[in-house]
Amino acid sequence: MKHLWIRFGCFLIGYNYSILRNCSEAAFKSVKKFTAAMLIVCILWFFIGFTFAHRYLSLGLPGCLLAGTLSTVIIVQVEKQIVLSINPSRLLLIFRGCLAFMMSILGAVIIDQILFEKDIEIEKISYVSEKVDKILPSKTEELRRQIAAIDTVINQKETEKESYVEEITKRPTISVTSSSSAVRTVPVHAVTSAGKDTTILKRVNEGSVSTILVPNPKIALTYALDSTIGAMRQQCNQKENELLHMKPALEKEMKESTGFLDELTIMARMLSASHVAMAFWFLWILFFLFIEMLVLFSKMGDRANDYEKAVLHHMNIQMRRLDALGRGFK
Repeated sequence: MKHLWIRFGCFLIGYNYSILRNCSEAAFKSVKKFTAAMLIVCILWFFIGFTFAHRYLSLGLPGCLLAGTLSTVIIVQVEKQIVLSINPSRLLLIFRGCLAFMMSILGAVIIDQILFEKDIEIEKISYVSEKVDKILPSKTEELRRQIAAIDTVINQKETEKESYVEEITKRPTISVTSSSSAVRTVPVHAVTSAGKDTTILKRVNEGSVSTILVPNPKIALTYALDSTIGAMRQQCNQKENELLHMKPALEKEMKESTGFLDELTIMARMLSASHVAMAFWFLWILFFLFIEMLVLFSKMGDRANDYEKAVLHHMNIQMRRLDALGRGFK
């Protein structure tokens, strides 16, 4: 368990502990310094990744932990590009500085949206109200057209019903004529061929016509029209209720569906309207920028220690060995 922190530092920054343990205290101090700087950055970006996944991606605890871990792994790999460079080139330093600047802005934006949450909620009220005012006319116009169409149909149905009622009032019943036929057997006097009188039975068809009074069939049609008009009036009332509560419903829907870009826009409006908020946000950017540049500045301010010289020495020995092997095969 000896040098446990040093072993962890070697794992984090990519140093070889087998080589480091034979080096001086200066190399150990460099490992501790780089480990502390990288831990600060890792903790910060783990929190940023975790919060972003929870707030904007709506992930559960496992998803948020995974997002925070991925952010930490990415940061560690980025920092290793500087820590493991023995003589970092100017292009690498410029690239890391630009990356640190962008990461500081991203980190400040995400953290500030958490710190300014209450202020953003207040500013969101006017922001959402403005967006609702833009889309409300088209929504209400469509509902009004639907209500007008339903009213037109209701008026047509009521006119049709009135004509039926008027006709029913004049003629509550109508005459219906029905006919029927029956076959009857009647005796008929006849003379046979022998000259005798006889009586035979003959089938005779008899028809009859009768007239009856029945209720006017338009009465049943009025019941169907009443049902249709009632359903359409209920539908019209429902749409009028939607029209009445259209603005509150839209505001509630938009507040619930506000995303990262909407909150970013709200925060930009809030910062542009308040010099205090702008100054505080600028301080956060500087804070993140200096933390991101901490490892870079530590690397640039250090001289080459014996660990790096040992690595270079091992590399030179290996290269001479490979060169000797190459000459031996010729």
